[in-house]
Amino acid sequence: MAVPLTSSVSSPSSVPLPPVGPAPVAGSVPSVGPASAVGSVPPVGHTPVVGSVPPLGRPSRPAADSVPPDVRPSPSRPARPGLTELRLSAFARHRRAVHPLGAVTLFAGPSGSGKTSALRAYEALARLAGGGAVWEVFPDPVACVPEWSRPDAQQRRGFRIGCTADGPEGQVRLDVAVQAEPALRIVGERLSAGGLVLLETALRDPGRGTVQAAWHTAGSSSVTRAPLPDDRLATALLPLRVAGKTDGQRQVLAAAEQMVVALRSVFACDPRPDRMRAPARTGSGHLLGGCDNLADVLWRTREECVRRHAQLVAAVRAGCAGPVADVLAEPLGDGTVRALLDRGAGPRTELARLGDGELRHLALTLVLLTGPGVLDVDLPGEVPDAMRALTVLADGFDRDLDPRQRGELLRLAVRMSERGHIRCVGAVSDASWAAETAGVTVVHLEP
Repeated sequence: MAVPLTSSVSSPSSVPLPPVGPAPVAGSVPSVGPASAVGSVPPVGHTPVVGSVPPLGRPSRPAADSVPPDVRPSPSRPARPGLTELRLSAFARHRRAVHPLGAVTLFAGPSGSGKTSALRAYEALARLAGGGAVWEVFPDPVACVPEWSRPDAQQRRGFRIGCTADGPEGQVRLDVAVQAEPALRIVGERLSAGGLVLLETALRDPGRGTVQAAWHTAGSSSVTRAPLPDDRLATALLPLRVAGKTDGQRQVLAAAEQMVVALRSVFACDPRPDRMRAPARTGSGHLLGGCDNLADVLWRTREECVRRHAQLVAAVRAGCAGPVADVLAEPLGDGTVRALLDRGAGPRTELARLGDGELRHLALTLVLLTGPGVLDVDLPGEVPDAMRALTVLADGFDRDLDPRQRGELLRLAVRMSERGHIRCVGAVSDASWAAETAGVTVVHLEP
């Protein structure tokens, strides 16, 4: 079954630029094509975007006359931007999927239901927002193309993902269409807020490595058009291209900044017990995604933050068998350190002797308690700490954990999220044990 990004065109080189729509003014909604029937995929504007990739649909927001584009942040809006929705319109096993996101979210479903691919899409958006090139973010792009997608006459296929970020500017939507074959590139992007399209890009000439972008200006000219690279997220590049001289430009910049801040601080974590048991070489003290260097991080954090370390010890005590008086690391004299549990009156226990569940519980607890200063994560350094939140992506959140360990870990995630600095998105095979936990959003997936 083909899911075309375009209607038929006789010559790719003759494809005109898809307009953002009529000149956007307060109280109007740019035209983004006719309303789509259920089961259909509407085109972007009135012009097709090259590539056999599903097109970017219409923003699902109320009419702009009910949400004027010049609305300023209100006290009821969150100060820290965060994602409230993940859209997987055509990605791997997902089709027309819209998933709600909370401060703590668990994707639940049997093997093959798409839990890992949902987290992969979230991480991909985060890396694109951080300025990553599309070939770095998608090393195997064909694996992201749905199996039911069929190439067009030019043998082009792709996928589409998107998200919604809530924050001081209200709800901002981002949708991205990526062509995977025959060449990997971003062929369409849309940033919108309050029913108003603020940025739209389209591939005009397949022979060039650029897309044509048009962003809201609301000055002497209603929109500004310029070419942008087709291997980077245009939203992340806007601060380098938009001067911010008009109210419209400032609105575009504010929406783009909110989306980038909401996405960039992401730490994908899947602790590997087999690697955590070995001594770690001393280095930067920033925890890696597989937690291989757990001992090195404990060597650093135990001395730097006594209060957080005490919380870590209490949490580890609840997740490990036997008494736990302290969690520490000691140098071995060869440039490495090993992690230990102090049993109090008893002997110290090397991490190599702990079970997989104990090690994963310890590592994930450390991640939730320490935050971005200790994790190997891309941070928007120009944004104050009070305006950003770290999102932890934990594939196999409950892997190897017993009921007590997973319950303690989930409650810790909720407590940390209530402070506003940490958000958590995890994948579990069965979330029945978490359904009654307050503050947890459960997304059930079917194979």
